[in-house]
Amino acid sequence: MSQKKKKRMISMKTKLLGIILPVVIVMVVLLIGIVYFISRNVLTEYSRNLLTSSIQSQANEIEAWLDENLAAFQIVKRTIEGVKPSDEELEDILNQYYGYNTNFSDGIYIADASGRLIKAKDSDRQETDPTSLVWYQEGLTRVNMGFTNSYMNSDGEAVISASGLLNDGSDTVKVISADLKIERISIIVNSFVEMENAQAFLVNGKDHTVLAHRDSSLISEKLSSCSDSFLQEVGRKIEREEFETVEIEKKMTAFISVSGTDWILVSYVPSSVIYSDLNYIRTVMVIVGLISILLIAVLLERVVWLVIRPVKTLTNVITSMTEGDFTVEVSVKQRDEIGKMSRGVEQFVSSMRSMILSIRGVSDQLHAQANSSNDVSGEMYYASQTQSQSMKELSHTVEQLSLSVNEIAENATTLAMVVAETKADGEKVENKVDETVEVSHQGKADLQNVGSAMQLINESVLKLKQAIDNVGHASEEITNITSLIGNIASQTNLLSLNASIEAARAGEAGRGFAVVASEIGQLANTSSDSVRSIDALIHEVNTLVKEAVAQADVSADNISSSSQMVENALHTFDIIFNNIDLVNQLVGQMIEKVEKVDEVATNAAAISEEQAASSEEILATAENMVVQAENITKNSRTVANEAKQLTLSAENLSEQMDRFKIEKGGSET
Repeated sequence: MSQKKKKRMISMKTKLLGIILPVVIVMVVLLIGIVYFISRNVLTEYSRNLLTSSIQSQANEIEAWLDENLAAFQIVKRTIEGVKPSDEELEDILNQYYGYNTNFSDGIYIADASGRLIKAKDSDRQETDPTSLVWYQEGLTRVNMGFTNSYMNSDGEAVISASGLLNDGSDTVKVISADLKIERISIIVNSFVEMENAQAFLVNGKDHTVLAHRDSSLISEKLSSCSDSFLQEVGRKIEREEFETVEIEKKMTAFISVSGTDWILVSYVPSSVIYSDLNYIRTVMVIVGLISILLIAVLLERVVWLVIRPVKTLTNVITSMTEGDFTVEVSVKQRDEIGKMSRGVEQFVSSMRSMILSIRGVSDQLHAQANSSNDVSGEMYYASQTQSQSMKELSHTVEQLSLSVNEIAENATTLAMVVAETKADGEKVENKVDETVEVSHQGKADLQNVGSAMQLINESVLKLKQAIDNVGHASEEITNITSLIGNIASQTNLLSLNASIEAARAGEAGRGFAVVASEIGQLANTSSDSVRSIDALIHEVNTLVKEAVAQADVSADNISSSSQMVENALHTFDIIFNNIDLVNQLVGQMIEKVEKVDEVATNAAAISEEQAASSEEILATAENMVVQAENITKNSRTVANEAKQLTLSAENLSEQMDRFKIEKGGSET
C-alpha cells in the first residue's frame, strides 16, 4: 500500500446508476413535458373549436329569432297593404296583434308624417313627436321592414325596433313598426351556450354598447367605459375588427357577427376551466412518472448488480494478485465477455506461478554471483589504488624535473634573447653614431656657413644704416627746400595781393590784371598748403628714419654678438665631433664582443629547449599513466559499487519474491 493517502474508490455499480438514472429521469421528464404540451395544444384547439361552435349556434339562434319576428311583422305589413283598410279597420287590425306575441307584447303601431300615432286600443304607448324617433327615421329609408339599433324607449327600456314604409293606398306617408325588448335577446344569448362554464354577451358593432349580458347593469354601457379590463380589451378588439378566437385576460374569447345586424356576439370561457382537466392529468402524469422512475431505479439496481457481481469477484482476484497472492482460484461459469476475462486471468495466475518459481532460482544464482563479484571488485579496487598512488609519486618527480629543465631553458632563452636584443641595440647605436658623425660634419659646415652669413648680414646692416643716414640728410634738405617754397608762396601771395590792389586802382583797365592776380594768389595759397603737408610728411619720415637708425644700430650690435656666439659654437662642435668619433670606435668593438656572446647563448638555449621538450614528453607520459591509473581506480570503484548494488538488487529481488504466494499455507522465496 502506498504511503500517500488512497483515493476513495467508486464502485462500477454507483457509476452505472449515476449515469443511467439521470438519463432515465431526464427522458421521463421530457416525455411528461412533451405529452403535457401536446395535450395542452390538443385541448386548446378542441376548446377553441367548441367555443366557436357554441357561439355560432348562439348567433344562429339570434338570427332565427330575429328572422321569425321580422317575418311576422312583414305578414302584418302585407296584410295591411293588401286590404288598404280605413282608420277604424286599421285600428282593429292593430288590436288583434296587441299581446299576440310575448316577443312584441306592445303590439304593432303606425305613425304618419303629421306626427299622428296609430296603435292598439289597449296600448299605453305615448309619443309626443314620433317622427323624431329612431324607428320612424330609419323606417323612412326602407320599404321592407328592418331592425334598428338598440335604443331606450319612452318607458326607459332597451329595445330594438323593426320598421319600414307602409303603403296602405292613402296619400299620407306612414311608417309601421314594432318593438322587441333586449331582455328577450339576453335570454337567448345566455340560454343557448353549448360549452360548459362559457358565457356570452352581445355588443353593438357601431357604438360598442352592450346589448345583452348576464349582468343587467352592463346593458347599454359602452365597453370603453367599463371598469373590467377584459371588457375594455374586447372593445379594442371590436374597434380594430380583430374577430379571431384569442385568449384575453386568461379567458378564451370568440367573436362572431350576427347576420343582418351590426351586432357582435362575444362568447368566452376562463382558461382555468379549460385546463382544469389538463392540470389534473399533469399531476397524475407526474405521480406516475415518479413511480416509474422509482421502479426503473430498483430494476436497474438489480440488473446492474447481476451484471457487476462477476466483475466484483474478478476484481477481488486481481486485487489479491496485486498484493502478491497467487494462490487465488478463479471460477469460470459465464460464457460472455466477463467469462472470457476470467479465463484469461486464470491463465495469467498459472503463468505467474511458473514465472515466480523460475525467477526464484535466478535470484539465488544472482545473489551468489553478486557476492563473488563484490569480493573480486574489492581486490581490484585495492590494487588499482596502490598503482594509482605509485604513478602519482612518479608523476610528481617527473613534474619537478620538468619544471627545473623548463626553468633552465627559459633562462637560457631569455639570455639569448637579451644578447640578441643587445646586439641589435648595439648595431642601432653604431648606426646612430655614424649618422651623428655625418650630421656633425654637416653641422660643422653649416656653422661655418652661418658665420659667413652673419658677417654678410653685419655688412648689410652697416650699409643699411648708412643708407638710412643718407635718407635723413636728404629729408633735411627736402625740409629746407619746402621752407624755401613756402617763403616763395608767401611772397607770391603778397605780390598777388598788391597786384589786386593796383588793379582795383586802375579801374576797368586793370580788371583783367586783377583776375590774373587773383589766380596767382590762389596758386600761392595752394602751394603754401602743399608745403605744409610736405613738411608734416617729412617730419614723420624723419621720425621713422631715426627709429630705423636706432633699430639698425641694435641689430648691428646683436649680429656682432651672434657672430661671436657662432664662433664659440663652432669651437664646441669641433670638440663634440672628436668625442663622437671616439664613441663610434668603442661601439664597433663592443658589437664584435656581443656577437660572440650571442652565439654561445643561442647554442645554450637550443640545448635547453631540447631538454625541456624531452622532459615535457616524459611528464605527459607520466600524466597519461596517472590518468589511466585513476580511470582504473574509478572503474574498480564503479565495479565495486555495481557489485554492491547487484548484491542489494539480488537481496531486494529475494525480498520481493517473498511477497508472492504460489502455494496455499505458505510462501515461496
